[in-house]
Amino acid sequence: MSESNNPFIRGYRNLRIVRTLLITCEDDSPPVWRPLHPSQAHLPDDQVAQFPCLVGADFALITEGQEVPADLEALCRAEGIVRSVVYAIEGEDFDGQRGHVGDTYSEESAREVVRRQSFETGIYSRCWEISRDHISIESWHYLANLADLATPEAFLFIAFRVPYCPAIGVKLIATPWTDMHLEQVEGIRTEQLRQEHRNKGMPDDLANILELAGQADVRILILDADAPPLPGLPLTDT
Repeated sequence: MSESNNPFIRGYRNLRIVRTLLITCEDDSPPVWRPLHPSQAHLPDDQVAQFPCLVGADFALITEGQEVPADLEALCRAEGIVRSVVYAIEGEDFDGQRGHVGDTYSEESAREVVRRQSFETGIYSRCWEISRDHISIESWHYLANLADLATPEAFLFIAFRVPYCPAIGVKLIATPWTDMHLEQVEGIRTEQLRQEHRNKGMPDDLANILELAGQADVRILILDADAPPLPGLPLTDT
């Protein structure tokens, strides 16, 4: 199953805030969006909004009260007015593609959105409870044996029983299980980790679920007979 079809994946990574300007031009052409040129990035919003500007292919320059170098002016194609300053929030999907999360009208509001959507607390969307019907009876017994004994360190997870509950938990270590991250923290690639699981006789259905959860940066996974199935994740017949 590809990362784009991974049912554990939620949210975005590497959230960032981009200040952009909504600009209308004098020729009545459709509004355009541009960031300020880096040389004017220090200007506060009240020296940008409703001010005249020059519009380049990929930046804008405020002209009122600012000195614009001739070489930068030569790169601009039109004159306009900044109608609004917008703080766009962008993030990366797990395949590295950037996506637009939303817009706010102040930097403070944008930072609050990033705080709420980020994984910095180690809580949001990193603990899952799913039906044990996603794994076979063979996998359930395999996981139970790991929970009762010492899970091999090279597995990069720890299995444990949940007291007074028909459930077994797994704490995943060194997530996300991507080649880039595993090479940085463990000096291995995802295929090497999968081979380690295979060498120790782990059933394929269990290995597949742990791999998907690891890719999605899940830290705690609970398999419970009373939990609902996870949409998009196959159920087993045994």
